[in-house]
Amino acid sequence: MRIDADAHVIETEETWEYMEGADRKFMPRMVAPSQESSPDEYWLVDERGHIRSVNVGRDTPAASRELRDVAVRLKHMDELGVDVQVLYPTIFLMPVTARAEVEVALCRGYNRWLAAVCKQAGGRLRWTAVLPLLNMEEALNEVRYASQNGAGGIFIRGTEGDRLLTDPYFYPLYDEAARLDIPLCVHSASGTFSLFELYRYEPVGFSKFKLVIVGAFHSVVLAGIPQRFPGLKMAFLEVSAQWVPYVYRDLTKRFRMEGREFDGANLLSESRIYVGVENNDDLPYVIDNAGDDNLVIGSDYGHADSATELMALERFSADSRLAPATVEKILDHNPKVLYGI
Repeated sequence: MRIDADAHVIETEETWEYMEGADRKFMPRMVAPSQESSPDEYWLVDERGHIRSVNVGRDTPAASRELRDVAVRLKHMDELGVDVQVLYPTIFLMPVTARAEVEVALCRGYNRWLAAVCKQAGGRLRWTAVLPLLNMEEALNEVRYASQNGAGGIFIRGTEGDRLLTDPYFYPLYDEAARLDIPLCVHSASGTFSLFELYRYEPVGFSKFKLVIVGAFHSVVLAGIPQRFPGLKMAFLEVSAQWVPYVYRDLTKRFRMEGREFDGANLLSESRIYVGVENNDDLPYVIDNAGDDNLVIGSDYGHADSATELMALERFSADSRLAPATVEKILDHNPKVLYGI
């Protein structure tokens, strides 16, 4: 089996039709810019504009990347040689609101939409839930909903609000995710408005989207989060894996300063942490440092950024640098364990 461990959906107005009752007053609206010549589209959420029309993979059928037609998505997956895709959001890769009540409404609607759509796919589409982390009680309610409705994981960003992932505020989430055996998937993204403002002139988002994930991995390991929450599974996705040996070396020094030994060879497996690789990684070097038991690969299907490679799984399966057993682990066994497939 070939499992695409990181694919995406592009939200549409239909997504928000799953918002119910009083939540509907917070429904995002699709708007155009004031310049008539601009082809861009924006979501208007809580009086803030968020561009919709960038990072859209035009090499995928619109009905597929927007999940308006599940049959079209499955047909394209067949053409790509992919058996299962695990779906991540697009609009939530950035902060969308600073108001808890708005975030609760958006997350509830999104999760109910994706749960309903994925039920049509016969197990070939697994979804990850988004959480209203400005309200922990409601966030835990969404974790339970996700667990009961076929979600493969919980989407979380490298920073949430003005908190790092080691903040004790998140401990109830870690407890509940471990109890329900649903992984926390730290995806290339940031949920902090101040970080977006700080890097507003950075054109490609490397610092606010990528480096925050590397930093989150480092801090989670250094703070002993996996040991504090036995059974918790975490993944760090869409930042490649070339950084892993560098972080290991830094952690080795910091553990030594604290009088501890750092066991990089077994860190991922013993900590139940998974990392997404990309084909342009020096994969033998990464595997030599981290092993191959906790690595997965995704295509970034539906997007068009530096991590996107539509044929990623096909290319990976033919990589002559890797042993066949390693290829099988990363395409099949490892994502099955991570997502409970």
